[in-house]
Amino acid sequence: MSRRTQTDMSRRTYLQITGASAATGLTATAGCIGGGSAGTITPGTAPGFAPFEMKQDGELVGFDVDLIEAVVGETDYELGSWEEFEFDSLIPALTNERIDVIAAAMTITEDRQETISFSDPYWESDQSVLVVEDGDFQPSGWEDFEGRTVGAQSGTTGADQVQSNLIDPGIISEDDYSSYDNYVFAVEDLENGNIDAVVIDLPVAETFESQRDVTIAFIEETGEQFGFGVRQDDDDVREALNSGLATVREDGTYEEITNRWFGQE
Repeated sequence: MSRRTQTDMSRRTYLQITGASAATGLTATAGCIGGGSAGTITPGTAPGFAPFEMKQDGELVGFDVDLIEAVVGETDYELGSWEEFEFDSLIPALTNERIDVIAAAMTITEDRQETISFSDPYWESDQSVLVVEDGDFQPSGWEDFEGRTVGAQSGTTGADQVQSNLIDPGIISEDDYSSYDNYVFAVEDLENGNIDAVVIDLPVAETFESQRDVTIAFIEETGEQFGFGVRQDDDDVREALNSGLATVREDGTYEEITNRWFGQE
């Protein structure tokens, strides 16, 4: 499938914004359970997806960061050092035992469950369409996209929505779709007039909306559930995460973290 990707200059912009390593692909180091350090869970994520995971002053922060740290803190495991990847490299990093858990606002899907397993859900989200505020394109539904260009992050359910709602029905062509390594790139292209819209998870769209001259045109109610990704044979890790997640929900820690990043229960 032929899809445009962002330029190397955009990649450099992202690296400056997020502080991510210039290396792509599997860049994590040994030290996870599969790598020989029993009792240590090495987490992996993809920065640039605020408020779930992003870089602030060179430090990795966000809802997922705080939540997995709290969850693992309620288990017999220790949390190792964070490893950062592009989103679509997270599952290969997990299956190749470079990391032990994906904490990256990853939707639980049947396709992904063919390769990895998930913890119990910890967040529910819908998809949304982001456009330039006060721009000439203010769609109210997918049928309004004829003749328009749209972007999404590769490997995400936002990209799946573009495929199923726009490309497959023939509303737009594949050439009208731009795939990005990170949503920061996509929103920058949107603001610069290079694309007309971005399809993105609602909580992240709301964060961009509060910080940039973009607005949510409409919401696609998908009811997606986020979970922590683990290897299919790591039953002990999955059970420990589920137990820890239940504990932080019961003792109020989950609510505190939610209020910290979303200002809501």
